[in-house]
Amino acid sequence: MGRLDGKVAFVTGGARGQGRSHAVRLAEEGADIITVDICDQIDTVHFDMATPEDLAETVESVGALDRRIVSEICDVRDRAALEQVVARGVAELGRLDIAVANAGISGAHTLADAADEEWANVVDVNLTGVWNTLKAAVPAILAGGRGGSVIVTGSYAASHGLPNLAPYTAAKHGVLGLMRSLASELGPHYVRVNAISPGNVGTKMLLNEEIYRVFRPDLETPCFADVEEMFRSFPVIPVPYVEPIDISNAVVFLASDEARYITGVELPVGAGWGLA
Repeated sequence: MGRLDGKVAFVTGGARGQGRSHAVRLAEEGADIITVDICDQIDTVHFDMATPEDLAETVESVGALDRRIVSEICDVRDRAALEQVVARGVAELGRLDIAVANAGISGAHTLADAADEEWANVVDVNLTGVWNTLKAAVPAILAGGRGGSVIVTGSYAASHGLPNLAPYTAAKHGVLGLMRSLASELGPHYVRVNAISPGNVGTKMLLNEEIYRVFRPDLETPCFADVEEMFRSFPVIPVPYVEPIDISNAVVFLASDEARYITGVELPVGAGWGLA
């Protein structure tokens, strides 16, 4: 028996990284999956984004667990497209119980160097994209009349100021505000709304030269070895980053009935990032 048997989960950014990990982990616990990913490059993003082949691999991984999956290439900035995907998913899978607003991007520049386009893209994906996801998913959860769980992806940056990451930090602060407001609004319908705030996570969003340069601006072409000890100094458990599965395990907990009376909270998952 899985902890999510008979349930359906909608996960954004599911082609790779945390999103794929969430989709697979939810499927391992018995959920069927609806997932989307842009599968394209946004020009202000400094790391390689997911591809259609990555999304196909997620589909294969979920299918290998004998779970059903509906997937589409879709930009979370396009609410109409999200609504169509959710409608298709509910028609094929019969219901929606869980929404995981995971899709996100980052930029890594000072105020002086950050282009207006970078601000717009990061805020549009990381904040408006969460709003669009919930506008598409929550009505389907409410229509089931069984309650449900909404999980948004925050960040250590959602409650702390990080230099050279102003658009990302501002958007993630907004995500926490949105979570808290909707937790109050949806609680009477037994729909819980929570945030998971990772610290460093070992994905391409973190493990790239531009992020390394934020921490080692003295180096022209820094590599992971140049920042590893610094990364280990941020959390109280001295690891340079946690793995996507560590975030996914928290997603499963908040999605399950084990967390049936937990709502409106930010759950940090980062080995004590920032406590040291």
